[in-house]
Amino acid sequence: MAGEMKPGKIPAELLRSRVLAYTGVRRDDVLVHAALGEDSAVIDFGEEVCVLSSDPITGAGQEVGWFAVHIACNDVASNGATPVGVLLTILAPPDSSLDAVEEVMTSADRACRELGIEILGGHTEVTADLPALIVSTTAVGRAPKDKLVTSAGVLPGDDIVLTKGAGLEGTAILAMDFAERLRGRVEEDILERAAGLLRRLSVVPEALVARELGVHAMHDVTEGGVLGAVYEMAEAAGVGVEIWREAIPLLPETGVICQALEVDPLRLIGSGAMLMATDDGRRLVQELERAGIEARVIGRALGSTYRVLLPRPGASSSEAKAIEPPAGDELWRLLEALKE
Repeated sequence: MAGEMKPGKIPAELLRSRVLAYTGVRRDDVLVHAALGEDSAVIDFGEEVCVLSSDPITGAGQEVGWFAVHIACNDVASNGATPVGVLLTILAPPDSSLDAVEEVMTSADRACRELGIEILGGHTEVTADLPALIVSTTAVGRAPKDKLVTSAGVLPGDDIVLTKGAGLEGTAILAMDFAERLRGRVEEDILERAAGLLRRLSVVPEALVARELGVHAMHDVTEGGVLGAVYEMAEAAGVGVEIWREAIPLLPETGVICQALEVDPLRLIGSGAMLMATDDGRRLVQELERAGIEARVIGRALGSTYRVLLPRPGASSSEAKAIEPPAGDELWRLLEALKE
């Protein structure tokens, strides 16, 4: 790819033409192949399937291993799979210490104990010219074949449900990384509650509830926020979608912090929330809330490729805004703006 690339996900059109065009031999025992909107691969093992997904985390913070495990396991849970274990690859710059590597392992170990899974192996090395420590995690999960869920399963007329709220992970990151900038404009207790949202990062519990109810599709919210995830899920299924802004749950902490930093919470990285498509959104919301997980119907799938954000259900088409392909995350945009 010629020219300088921006931080964050590669734009959808370039991902299709410059990355997904090269995927080797297409095998019949692979049930879910590499595709836009699908975060996991699914391999047929008879009555069960094996679900695999990889994600990188950059940084040398104490919790990087914890994040790496939960983010990767969220992806396999989006396919209705129960996580079994993870493979960790740790790449450390030469100026790293053994203590930093051990911190990754202790925090990853803690996350695995929370999920009841094993660290299956991986690779650890010191890498020259690396500016920061990088952890790449491959999660492995299993599911009954008849319970397999994909992003591509959305059907026209389905209700679109969102758990928890928009921008959870991004809110926590902003509260911690921009604490000094926010002090004086945001109350201390709000900053503390916002930082604590990282503890709500896992979507495995809601995914397993939804799997048993037979939802048509799931997709976890990551870079690009709720609207980015909506676009990816609709693109994978080849359907249209109508989303209602007023229906999207937004925690008070997210609203206050995003307003202070002039950030769009619907385009802010949102790990910890799950999008689901089902023919009975009300029942799904009730079952999730019975399990202690907040959820709300935020829109519906359409038979066209019309993908729009409306202020409310029944709003006129003149108030519609197109939901564009994810071109980056608000967190990256904010960091670039501060550099300038």
